This record gives sequence, structure tokens and C-alpha cells, in this order.
Amino acid sequence: MSIESEIAQTPATQATQAQELDPRRVVAPPVDIYENGDEYLIVADVPGVAQDAIHVALEEDQLSLTADREDLRFRRVFRIPQAVDRGAIIAELKRGVLDLHLPKSEADKPRRIQIRAG
Repeated sequence: MSIESEIAQTPATQATQAQELDPRRVVAPPVDIYENGDEYLIVADVPGVAQDAIHVALEEDQLSLTADREDLRFRRVFRIPQAVDRGAIIAELKRGVLDLHLPKSEADKPRRIQIRAG
């Protein structure tokens, strides 16, 4: 199964609804999504945004990212797979790039099966 089918992005209508409440321009930040055996990684570009102006929230199967700058608001929502360990999600901001680490639960990580001699 490809990463595109695992982490889905929600329609742009949510950004339009947010813009009705806030006069700033709302844009979806560019993101890259990666997967390895241990986690999904979402890398979002949010240049010029201070750490305290970024809000990441998880509600049921939706992870939302909102980042406010004086002139605009970044907004993006992702639907995440059940395989994500929701209690272990980590967000890191470095030089305008937000890394969202979504670890896979132990049951969903690949594992090697031991072969016994018969």
C-alpha cells in the first residue's frame, strides 16, 4: 500500500471556511510525506512562523496543522491511518520546517519471523 493511500489530505473547503473567520490569506503549506518501517514523517514548510504560533491537533483520525504569520495563515489537515501510535506523535520546528513524526504502533511495524528447525 502506498503512502499516498495511507495519509490522505482533506479537501480545501476547510481552508475556505477558516478564511471566512480570519481576514488573512489562508494557504496550504507545501509538505513532503515519507514512510519507513518505524514511522510516517510529514515535513511542512512554514517559513517565518514562530514556534508559539504553530498549533498541531489530533482529533480522531485527523491531524490538523495551523501556523500563523502576520500576513497569512498556513492550514492543512491530514487523515492518518489507524497504524499510528497516537500517543507518541512528535513535532519539531527547525528553520521554518516543521517535522511531524507519526510512529507506527508496534503491531503494525514490520518484524522478522524466526524459523525453527523441525
